[in-house]
Amino acid sequence: MSQTNFSELVDEIVEGMDDLKASNITVLDMRNIENSICSFFVIGEGNSNTQVKAISDSVEKRVRENLKDKPWHVEGLENAEWILMDYVDTVVHIFQPETRKFYDLESLWGDA
Repeated sequence: MSQTNFSELVDEIVEGMDDLKASNITVLDMRNIENSICSFFVIGEGNSNTQVKAISDSVEKRVRENLKDKPWHVEGLENAEWILMDYVDTVVHIFQPETRKFYDLESLWGDA
């Protein structure tokens, strides 16, 4: 995927999150981290399992409609405390606040 496509995908993901009022949206650029599993993490949160699921649906719909892309894999839809959407080079994490605080991905990947 080209640099432009990375940027477009990340922008569409952030807009999809913002459409459903996700809070504390953070983009971590992982490209300079040795042995990183992807190029970007996009992290956001919703205040309930209903909002987390709705944010996930919004991201998936926006990326599908605007970029004709879909996640390779999605996890966490059952309880919606943490939904992970894998777009291969970009991974989306949508948390409830307590779960985000517990896993603290921003600190874990602090070099990004």
